[in-house]
Amino acid sequence: MTGRWFGTAVIASIGLMAGGYLLGNGLLRAKEAERSVTVRGLAERDVTADLATWTISYSSTSTDLAGAQAKVRRDTEAIEQFFAGLGFPADALQPTGANVSSYTSNRETNYTVRQRLSLRTNDIALAQKAVARQFDLVDRGVMLEEGSGMSYTFTKLNDIKPEMVAEATRDARSAAEQFADDSGAEVGAIKNATQGYFSIEARDGEGGGWGVSDSPYKKVRVVTTVDFTIG
Repeated sequence: MTGRWFGTAVIASIGLMAGGYLLGNGLLRAKEAERSVTVRGLAERDVTADLATWTISYSSTSTDLAGAQAKVRRDTEAIEQFFAGLGFPADALQPTGANVSSYTSNRETNYTVRQRLSLRTNDIALAQKAVARQFDLVDRGVMLEEGSGMSYTFTKLNDIKPEMVAEATRDARSAAEQFADDSGAEVGAIKNATQGYFSIEARDGEGGGWGVSDSPYKKVRVVTTVDFTIG
């Protein structure tokens, strides 16, 4: 009886020690697997807009509705001649809206006729030339209203996204390796990665607000957040 009890106790002890070892080893591996560093990677690229749009608003006010309409028609012809003279095709300029309003003051009714034309082109150099000479329209008697300005857009973001994400990831790994070197460790595989928001800002001057759309020169920026394992 004593021998059997002793044998059973020895086997139980060995089992407990083995189980404790396996449990401890497993916890150690899990702890090592939890070792990681979270870093951010940045990628920036200067690009040039490939689309220019210009909404041109102008109006005429008169006590004679027919006279106001006639003045707007003359302005429209002057604008069409202006863009044709610069080399724009006829279909680059399209009407986008018109309206007539009136108000009465001192028993006299005034009529305002407003017209909007939209220029759309992929010829950025020619668009810049048009903007530089826009006061030629004023010389022709066209009074441009507030809000009449060229807007430049970069539409080929999807073409450069993969390369920029890869560049941002490489930048993140470089930062992780610096952390690892300082702690005597090595950077392993990516545990998790989050692609940041792509922003398109003016290349020069302020990054937001005024100046973002009125310049064809842009800066595309993306920040990625990456978790690397550390061994």
